[in-house]
Amino acid sequence: MSSLAELRPDALAALHGELTREYEALKDRKLSLDMTRGKPAPEQLDLAEGMLALPGNRDHLSEAGEDTRNYGGLQGLAEVRNLFAPVLGAPAAQVIVGNNSSLALMHDVHVYALLRGVPGGTKPWSKEEEIAILCPVPGYDRHFALSESFGIKLIPVPLTGEGPDMDEVERLAADPKVKAIWCVPQYSNPSGETYSDAVVERLARMKTGAPDFRILWDNAYALHHLGETRPHLANILEACAAAGNPDRPVVFASTSKVTIAGAGLAFIAASPANVRWYLDNASKRTIGPDKLNQLRHVRFLRDLDGIHAHMEKHRALIAPKFAAVEEAFERRLASHSFARWTKPAGGYFIILDVMAGTGSRVVALAKAAGLALTPAGSTHPYGKDPEDRTLRIAPTYPSLAEVKLAADAVALCTLLAACEKRMAG
Repeated sequence: MSSLAELRPDALAALHGELTREYEALKDRKLSLDMTRGKPAPEQLDLAEGMLALPGNRDHLSEAGEDTRNYGGLQGLAEVRNLFAPVLGAPAAQVIVGNNSSLALMHDVHVYALLRGVPGGTKPWSKEEEIAILCPVPGYDRHFALSESFGIKLIPVPLTGEGPDMDEVERLAADPKVKAIWCVPQYSNPSGETYSDAVVERLARMKTGAPDFRILWDNAYALHHLGETRPHLANILEACAAAGNPDRPVVFASTSKVTIAGAGLAFIAASPANVRWYLDNASKRTIGPDKLNQLRHVRFLRDLDGIHAHMEKHRALIAPKFAAVEEAFERRLASHSFARWTKPAGGYFIILDVMAGTGSRVVALAKAAGLALTPAGSTHPYGKDPEDRTLRIAPTYPSLAEVKLAADAVALCTLLAACEKRMAG
Protein backbone atom coordinates (compact mmCIF):
# COMPACT_ATOMS: atom_id res chain seq x y z
CA MET A 1 0.00 0.00 0.00
CA SER A 2 1.33 3.44 -0.90
CA SER A 3 1.58 6.13 1.75
CA LEU A 4 -1.57 8.23 2.11
CA ALA A 5 0.48 11.32 1.47
CA GLU A 6 1.37 10.03 -2.00
CA LEU A 7 -2.15 9.17 -3.18
CA ARG A 8 -4.00 11.24 -5.76
CA PRO A 9 -7.63 12.13 -5.00
CA ASP A 10 -9.08 9.24 -7.03
CA ALA A 11 -6.78 6.69 -5.40
CA LEU A 12 -7.54 8.19 -1.99
CA ALA A 13 -11.27 7.85 -2.59
CA ALA A 14 -10.81 4.24 -3.67
CA LEU A 15 -8.80 3.46 -0.56
CA HIS A 16 -11.44 5.13 1.59
CA GLY A 17 -14.09 2.91 0.07
CA GLU A 18 -11.98 -0.20 0.67
CA LEU A 19 -11.28 0.73 4.29
CA THR A 20 -14.93 1.62 4.92
CA ARG A 21 -16.06 -1.80 3.67
CA GLU A 22 -13.51 -3.50 5.91
CA TYR A 23 -14.62 -1.37 8.84
CA GLU A 24 -18.31 -2.19 8.33
CA ALA A 25 -17.41 -5.89 8.29
CA LEU A 26 -15.53 -5.36 11.55
CA LYS A 27 -18.60 -3.74 13.12
CA ASP A 28 -20.73 -6.67 12.00
CA ARG A 29 -18.63 -8.95 14.20
CA LYS A 30 -20.08 -7.16 17.28
CA LEU A 31 -16.84 -7.32 19.23
CA SER A 32 -16.53 -6.52 22.92
CA LEU A 33 -12.84 -5.90 23.63
CA ASP A 34 -11.27 -3.68 26.27
CA MET A 35 -7.75 -2.24 25.98
CA THR A 36 -8.31 0.79 28.19
CA ARG A 37 -6.22 -0.05 31.26
CA GLY A 38 -2.98 -1.89 31.96
CA LYS A 39 -4.52 -4.72 33.95
CA PRO A 40 -2.97 -8.14 34.43
CA ALA A 41 -4.75 -10.89 32.52
CA PRO A 42 -6.54 -13.64 34.47
CA GLU A 43 -3.70 -16.01 33.53
CA GLN A 44 -1.24 -13.63 35.19
CA LEU A 45 -3.31 -13.52 38.35
CA ASP A 46 -3.41 -17.32 38.31
CA LEU A 47 0.37 -17.33 38.70
CA ALA A 48 -0.11 -16.19 42.29
CA GLU A 49 -3.05 -18.48 43.05
CA GLY A 50 -0.91 -20.32 45.61
CA MET A 51 -0.87 -17.19 47.75
CA LEU A 52 -4.52 -17.68 48.62
CA ALA A 53 -3.62 -20.60 50.90
CA LEU A 54 -0.86 -18.63 52.65
CA PRO A 55 0.38 -17.94 55.24
CA GLY A 56 -1.53 -21.01 56.38
CA ASN A 57 -3.19 -22.24 59.53
CA ARG A 58 -1.33 -21.07 62.66
CA ASP A 59 1.44 -19.52 60.53
CA HIS A 60 1.06 -15.94 61.68
CA LEU A 61 4.34 -15.04 63.38
CA SER A 62 6.95 -12.84 61.74
CA GLU A 63 10.66 -13.56 61.92
CA ALA A 64 10.79 -11.31 64.99
CA GLY A 65 7.97 -13.24 66.63
CA GLU A 66 5.33 -10.57 66.01
CA ASP A 67 1.73 -11.75 65.82
CA THR A 68 0.78 -10.43 62.38
CA ARG A 69 -2.90 -10.79 63.16
CA ASN A 70 -2.73 -7.88 65.59
CA TYR A 71 -2.36 -4.11 65.42
CA GLY A 72 0.90 -2.27 64.89
CA GLY A 73 3.90 -2.47 62.63
CA LEU A 74 3.23 0.78 60.79
CA GLN A 75 6.44 0.61 58.73
CA GLY A 76 5.86 -3.00 57.67
CA LEU A 77 7.48 -6.32 58.52
CA ALA A 78 11.27 -6.30 58.52
CA GLU A 79 11.46 -9.39 56.28
CA VAL A 80 9.25 -7.74 53.65
CA ARG A 81 11.34 -4.57 53.71
CA ASN A 82 14.49 -6.70 53.39
CA LEU A 83 12.98 -8.63 50.49
CA PHE A 84 12.05 -5.57 48.44
CA ALA A 85 14.85 -3.21 49.48
CA PRO A 86 17.03 -4.22 46.48
CA VAL A 87 14.11 -3.59 44.11
CA LEU A 88 13.54 -0.15 45.59
CA GLY A 89 17.24 0.72 45.81
CA ALA A 90 17.14 1.64 49.49
CA PRO A 91 18.21 0.18 52.83
CA ALA A 92 15.40 -1.72 54.51
CA ALA A 93 15.28 0.94 57.25
CA GLN A 94 14.27 3.47 54.58
CA VAL A 95 11.40 1.36 53.19
CA ILE A 96 7.74 1.57 54.19
CA VAL A 97 5.29 -1.22 53.30
CA GLY A 98 1.66 -0.27 52.82
CA ASN A 99 -1.44 -2.04 51.61
CA ASN A 100 -2.26 -2.83 48.01
CA SER A 101 -2.31 0.61 46.36
CA SER A 102 0.75 2.74 45.62
CA LEU A 103 -1.69 5.37 44.35
CA ALA A 104 -3.06 5.59 47.89
CA LEU A 105 0.46 6.29 49.18
CA MET A 106 0.90 8.99 46.54
CA HIS A 107 -2.44 10.46 47.63
CA ASP A 108 -1.32 10.53 51.25
CA VAL A 109 1.99 12.19 50.36
CA HIS A 110 0.01 14.91 48.58
CA VAL A 111 -2.31 15.38 51.55
CA TYR A 112 0.46 15.48 54.15
CA ALA A 113 2.51 17.93 52.05
CA LEU A 114 -0.49 20.19 51.52
CA LEU A 115 -1.68 20.16 55.12
CA ARG A 116 1.56 19.94 57.08
CA GLY A 117 4.43 20.63 54.71
CA VAL A 118 7.48 18.43 54.10
CA PRO A 119 11.02 18.28 55.53
CA GLY A 120 13.01 21.23 54.27
CA GLY A 121 9.95 23.40 53.74
CA THR A 122 8.84 26.44 55.71
CA LYS A 123 5.07 25.92 55.58
CA PRO A 124 2.35 23.61 54.29
CA TRP A 125 2.02 23.62 50.53
CA SER A 126 -1.63 24.65 50.84
CA LYS A 127 -0.48 27.94 52.40
CA GLU A 128 1.40 28.87 49.22
CA GLU A 129 -0.34 31.31 46.89
CA GLU A 130 -0.05 28.85 44.00
CA ILE A 131 1.78 25.57 43.49
CA ALA A 132 2.51 23.55 40.37
CA ILE A 133 3.85 20.13 39.44
CA LEU A 134 5.81 19.15 36.34
CA CYS A 135 4.21 16.42 34.25
CA PRO A 136 6.36 14.59 31.68
CA VAL A 137 4.26 13.80 28.61
CA PRO A 138 3.05 11.44 27.42
CA GLY A 139 2.38 10.39 30.98
CA TYR A 140 0.12 8.55 33.41
CA ASP A 141 -3.40 9.94 33.62
CA ARG A 142 -3.92 8.90 37.25
CA HIS A 143 -0.86 10.89 38.34
CA PHE A 144 -2.20 13.97 36.60
CA ALA A 145 -5.73 13.49 37.95
CA LEU A 146 -4.47 13.07 41.51
CA SER A 147 -2.53 16.34 41.52
CA GLU A 148 -5.28 18.17 39.65
CA SER A 149 -7.86 17.05 42.21
CA PHE A 150 -6.02 19.09 44.87
CA GLY A 151 -5.91 22.22 42.73
CA ILE A 152 -2.23 21.83 41.82
CA LYS A 153 -1.35 23.35 38.46
CA LEU A 154 -0.12 20.81 35.91
CA ILE A 155 2.76 21.86 33.65
CA PRO A 156 3.61 19.52 30.76
CA VAL A 157 7.24 18.74 29.94
CA PRO A 158 8.12 16.67 26.85
CA LEU A 159 9.85 13.31 27.13
CA THR A 160 12.89 12.78 24.92
CA GLY A 161 13.31 8.99 24.83
CA GLU A 162 15.72 9.14 27.79
CA GLY A 163 13.50 10.94 30.25
CA PRO A 164 12.09 14.47 30.50
CA ASP A 165 13.64 17.39 28.62
CA MET A 166 15.98 18.49 31.38
CA ASP A 167 16.65 21.93 29.95
CA GLU A 168 12.93 22.61 30.26
CA VAL A 169 12.68 20.92 33.67
CA GLU A 170 15.53 23.01 35.06
CA ARG A 171 14.04 26.20 33.64
CA LEU A 172 10.63 25.52 35.14
CA ALA A 173 11.91 24.18 38.47
CA ALA A 174 13.66 27.51 39.12
CA ASP A 175 10.20 28.93 39.87
CA PRO A 176 9.44 28.61 43.63
CA LYS A 177 5.84 27.78 42.77
CA VAL A 178 6.96 24.50 41.17
CA LYS A 179 6.99 22.01 44.03
CA ALA A 180 7.46 18.62 42.37
CA ILE A 181 7.79 16.48 39.27
CA TRP A 182 6.09 13.21 38.45
CA CYS A 183 8.42 10.51 37.10
CA VAL A 184 7.90 6.94 35.91
CA PRO A 185 11.60 6.30 35.40
CA GLN A 186 11.73 2.77 34.01
CA TYR A 187 9.48 1.66 31.15
CA SER A 188 7.56 4.91 31.55
CA ASN A 189 3.79 4.79 31.47
CA PRO A 190 3.02 4.90 28.61
CA SER A 191 6.10 5.71 26.47
CA GLY A 192 8.18 2.76 27.69
CA GLU A 193 11.42 4.71 27.97
CA THR A 194 13.96 4.39 30.79
CA TYR A 195 15.62 7.51 32.19
CA SER A 196 19.30 7.86 31.32
CA ASP A 197 22.02 8.26 33.94
CA ALA A 198 22.48 11.86 32.81
CA VAL A 199 18.80 12.67 33.40
CA VAL A 200 18.85 11.09 36.86
CA GLU A 201 21.99 13.05 37.73
CA ARG A 202 20.51 16.35 36.56
CA LEU A 203 17.28 15.73 38.49
CA ALA A 204 19.34 15.09 41.60
CA ARG A 205 21.63 18.12 41.25
CA MET A 206 19.44 20.78 39.65
CA LYS A 207 18.78 24.03 41.45
CA THR A 208 15.15 24.50 42.39
CA GLY A 209 13.28 27.61 43.41
CA ALA A 210 11.41 25.64 46.08
CA PRO A 211 13.72 24.36 48.85
CA ASP A 212 11.21 21.54 49.50
CA PHE A 213 10.98 20.37 45.86
CA ARG A 214 10.04 16.69 45.52
CA ILE A 215 10.65 14.07 42.83
CA LEU A 216 7.67 11.68 42.90
CA TRP A 217 9.48 8.62 41.53
CA ASP A 218 6.89 5.98 40.63
CA ASN A 219 9.06 3.00 39.74
CA ALA A 220 6.03 0.86 39.00
CA TYR A 221 7.63 -1.28 36.28
CA ALA A 222 11.07 -2.00 37.74
CA LEU A 223 10.45 -5.76 37.48
CA HIS A 224 8.39 -5.84 34.31
CA HIS A 225 10.81 -6.79 31.54
CA LEU A 226 9.67 -8.00 28.12
CA GLY A 227 13.04 -9.15 26.83
CA GLU A 228 16.37 -10.54 27.95
CA THR A 229 17.98 -7.08 28.00
CA ARG A 230 17.33 -5.11 31.17
CA PRO A 231 18.21 -1.42 30.94
CA HIS A 232 20.14 0.20 33.76
CA LEU A 233 18.37 2.80 35.87
CA ALA A 234 20.51 4.95 38.15
CA ASN A 235 19.54 5.02 41.82
CA ILE A 236 17.73 8.30 42.44
CA LEU A 237 18.03 8.07 46.24
CA GLU A 238 21.80 7.66 46.06
CA ALA A 239 22.15 10.36 43.38
CA CYS A 240 20.18 12.90 45.40
CA ALA A 241 22.04 12.08 48.62
CA ALA A 242 25.38 12.52 46.84
CA ALA A 243 24.18 15.86 45.44
CA GLY A 244 23.25 17.14 48.90
CA ASN A 245 19.49 16.78 48.29
CA PRO A 246 18.65 13.57 50.19
CA ASP A 247 15.04 14.54 50.88
CA ARG A 248 14.21 15.36 47.26
CA PRO A 249 13.03 11.92 46.01
CA VAL A 250 10.09 9.83 47.23
CA VAL A 251 10.12 6.43 45.55
CA PHE A 252 6.90 4.44 45.05
CA ALA A 253 6.32 0.87 43.87
CA SER A 254 3.89 -2.00 44.32
CA THR A 255 3.32 -5.68 43.61
CA SER A 256 -0.01 -4.97 41.91
CA LYS A 257 1.25 -6.45 38.64
CA VAL A 258 3.53 -8.97 40.34
CA THR A 259 1.20 -10.99 42.56
CA ILE A 260 -2.52 -10.18 42.92
CA ALA A 261 -3.55 -6.76 41.63
CA GLY A 262 -6.24 -6.12 44.22
CA ALA A 263 -4.32 -7.66 47.12
CA GLY A 264 -0.70 -6.69 46.64
CA LEU A 265 1.73 -4.57 48.61
CA ALA A 266 2.68 -0.94 48.05
CA PHE A 267 5.97 0.68 49.01
CA ILE A 268 7.65 3.98 49.74
CA ALA A 269 11.43 4.34 49.83
CA ALA A 270 12.86 7.67 50.93
CA SER A 271 15.42 9.47 53.06
CA PRO A 272 15.37 8.88 56.84
CA ALA A 273 13.79 12.32 57.31
CA ASN A 274 11.06 11.61 54.78
CA VAL A 275 10.39 8.18 56.30
CA ARG A 276 9.97 9.71 59.76
CA TRP A 277 7.75 12.44 58.30
CA TYR A 278 5.50 9.96 56.51
CA LEU A 279 5.19 7.57 59.46
CA ASP A 280 4.42 10.41 61.89
CA ASN A 281 1.59 11.60 59.65
CA ALA A 282 0.35 8.10 58.83
CA SER A 283 0.20 7.17 62.52
CA LYS A 284 -2.79 9.50 62.85
CA ARG A 285 -4.52 7.74 59.96
CA THR A 286 -4.00 4.04 60.72
CA ILE A 287 -2.72 1.69 63.41
CA GLY A 288 -0.98 -0.47 60.85
CA PRO A 289 -1.20 -2.28 57.50
CA ASP A 290 -2.32 -5.81 56.65
CA LYS A 291 0.67 -7.76 57.97
CA LEU A 292 -0.86 -11.15 57.17
CA ASN A 293 -0.74 -10.18 53.50
CA GLN A 294 2.86 -9.08 53.94
CA LEU A 295 3.68 -12.48 55.46
CA ARG A 296 1.84 -14.15 52.58
CA HIS A 297 4.10 -12.37 50.07
CA VAL A 298 7.27 -13.44 51.87
CA ARG A 299 6.13 -17.04 52.06
CA PHE A 300 5.25 -17.06 48.36
CA LEU A 301 8.12 -15.09 46.78
CA ARG A 302 10.78 -16.12 49.36
CA ASP A 303 13.74 -14.12 48.05
CA LEU A 304 14.96 -11.91 45.20
CA ASP A 305 15.59 -14.93 42.97
CA GLY A 306 12.02 -16.01 43.64
CA ILE A 307 10.73 -12.61 42.56
CA HIS A 308 12.69 -12.73 39.29
CA ALA A 309 11.58 -16.32 38.58
CA HIS A 310 7.96 -15.30 39.11
CA MET A 311 8.36 -12.33 36.78
CA GLU A 312 9.74 -14.61 34.06
CA LYS A 313 6.37 -16.37 34.10
CA HIS A 314 4.66 -13.03 33.58
CA ARG A 315 7.00 -12.23 30.69
CA ALA A 316 6.14 -15.52 28.99
CA LEU A 317 2.48 -14.56 29.04
CA ILE A 318 2.59 -10.92 27.98
CA ALA A 319 5.61 -10.60 25.66
CA PRO A 320 3.76 -12.38 22.81
CA LYS A 321 0.93 -9.85 23.13
CA PHE A 322 3.30 -6.93 22.67
CA ALA A 323 4.84 -8.74 19.70
CA ALA A 324 1.37 -9.21 18.20
CA VAL A 325 0.62 -5.49 18.41
CA GLU A 326 3.97 -4.64 16.83
CA GLU A 327 3.36 -7.13 14.00
CA ALA A 328 -0.06 -5.66 13.21
CA PHE A 329 1.19 -2.07 13.26
CA GLU A 330 4.22 -2.96 11.15
CA ARG A 331 2.10 -4.79 8.60
CA ARG A 332 -0.60 -2.17 8.27
CA LEU A 333 1.00 1.17 9.21
CA ALA A 334 4.71 0.99 8.43
CA SER A 335 4.35 2.47 4.94
CA HIS A 336 2.59 5.57 6.30
CA SER A 337 4.87 8.32 7.53
CA PHE A 338 2.25 9.81 9.89
CA ALA A 339 2.11 6.69 12.11
CA ARG A 340 4.69 5.94 14.80
CA TRP A 341 4.68 3.52 17.69
CA THR A 342 6.98 2.51 20.51
CA LYS A 343 8.66 -0.87 20.86
CA PRO A 344 9.10 -1.06 24.62
CA ALA A 345 11.56 -3.37 26.34
CA GLY A 346 9.28 -3.58 29.36
CA GLY A 347 6.27 -2.16 31.13
CA TYR A 348 2.60 -2.43 30.21
CA PHE A 349 1.96 -0.04 27.33
CA ILE A 350 2.62 0.90 23.73
CA ILE A 351 2.27 4.44 22.42
CA LEU A 352 0.70 4.84 18.99
CA ASP A 353 0.99 8.25 17.38
CA VAL A 354 -1.65 8.57 14.67
CA MET A 355 -2.16 11.38 12.14
CA ALA A 356 -2.32 14.71 13.96
CA GLY A 357 -5.91 15.75 14.59
CA THR A 358 -7.34 12.21 14.36
CA GLY A 359 -6.69 10.66 17.78
CA SER A 360 -10.22 11.28 19.06
CA ARG A 361 -11.67 9.98 15.80
CA VAL A 362 -9.64 6.76 16.00
CA VAL A 363 -10.95 6.14 19.53
CA ALA A 364 -14.54 6.85 18.40
CA LEU A 365 -14.25 4.51 15.42
CA ALA A 366 -12.83 1.79 17.63
CA LYS A 367 -15.62 2.22 20.16
CA ALA A 368 -18.28 1.93 17.47
CA ALA A 369 -16.63 -1.31 16.38
CA GLY A 370 -16.71 -2.76 19.91
CA LEU A 371 -13.13 -1.95 20.98
CA ALA A 372 -12.62 0.27 24.02
CA LEU A 373 -9.42 2.33 24.07
CA THR A 374 -8.12 4.84 26.60
CA PRO A 375 -9.57 8.25 25.66
CA ALA A 376 -7.46 10.41 23.39
CA GLY A 377 -5.74 13.10 25.45
CA SER A 378 -5.43 10.97 28.58
CA THR A 379 -1.65 10.94 28.19
CA HIS A 380 -1.53 14.71 28.77
CA PRO A 381 -2.45 17.04 31.66
CA TYR A 382 -6.14 17.99 31.81
CA GLY A 383 -6.84 15.32 29.15
CA LYS A 384 -5.80 17.66 26.35
CA ASP A 385 -3.32 16.47 23.75
CA PRO A 386 -2.60 19.62 21.70
CA GLU A 387 -1.93 17.52 18.60
CA ASP A 388 -4.74 14.99 19.19
CA ARG A 389 -2.55 12.13 18.06
CA THR A 390 -1.08 10.16 20.99
CA LEU A 391 -2.91 6.97 21.97
CA ARG A 392 -2.05 4.55 24.76
CA ILE A 393 -2.41 0.87 23.85
CA ALA A 394 -2.71 -1.62 26.73
CA PRO A 395 -2.23 -5.19 25.42
CA THR A 396 -1.94 -7.18 28.65
CA TYR A 397 -5.51 -7.95 29.69
CA PRO A 398 -7.15 -9.50 26.58
CA SER A 399 -6.19 -12.97 25.37
CA LEU A 400 -3.50 -13.27 22.70
CA ALA A 401 -6.14 -13.99 20.05
CA GLU A 402 -8.10 -10.93 21.14
CA VAL A 403 -4.96 -8.76 21.12
CA LYS A 404 -4.22 -9.78 17.54
CA LEU A 405 -7.76 -8.87 16.51
CA ALA A 406 -7.74 -5.63 18.49
CA ALA A 407 -4.36 -4.49 17.14
CA ASP A 408 -5.53 -5.03 13.57
CA ALA A 409 -8.73 -3.13 14.37
CA VAL A 410 -6.76 -0.19 15.84
CA ALA A 411 -4.61 -0.07 12.71
CA LEU A 412 -7.72 -0.12 10.51
CA CYS A 413 -9.34 2.72 12.49
CA THR A 414 -6.07 4.68 12.32
CA LEU A 415 -5.99 4.38 8.53
CA LEU A 416 -9.68 5.17 8.09
CA ALA A 417 -9.46 8.28 10.28
CA ALA A 418 -6.38 9.48 8.41
CA CYS A 419 -8.08 8.86 5.08
CA GLU A 420 -11.11 10.86 6.19
CA LYS A 421 -8.94 13.77 7.27
CA ARG A 422 -7.02 13.81 4.00
CA MET A 423 -10.22 13.76 1.97
CA ALA A 424 -11.64 16.61 4.05
CA GLY A 425 -8.58 18.69 3.18
